[in-house]
Amino acid sequence: MSNIPKTLRYTDSHEWIQDNGDGTVTIGITDHAQEALGDVVFVELPEVGRDIETGEEFGVIESVKAASDLYAPVSGEVIETNETLEETPESVNESPYDDAWLIKVRVADATDLEALLDAEAYAHLIEAEED
Repeated sequence: MSNIPKTLRYTDSHEWIQDNGDGTVTIGITDHAQEALGDVVFVELPEVGRDIETGEEFGVIESVKAASDLYAPVSGEVIETNETLEETPESVNESPYDDAWLIKVRVADATDLEALLDAEAYAHLIEAEED
């Protein structure tokens, strides 16, 4: 079973969101997503300062098996990107919840977070996909 931290929120497209408590969130992909992708070889992230909308594609993650679009779980302004992923994209496989976060966003509407899945709901989603 994939690692699903209880402190995070999730999307049905397998992104995780950490509420930083200051109007910003950190976004990455889940352990389940990196397992499904296989060995990550490239990550393309948006420019700092870009406004993203909920559900909009904000980047691409590529593995030896496939390329997968990244979708914004919330609307807001990108305030930071994880530049270390340019040099070490494989860290997504090794540490999807810690070192390999993707972007940080200043959230436009905090109620966006309420629409996201909690750990239990995300676990059910994965189980349903695997059936």
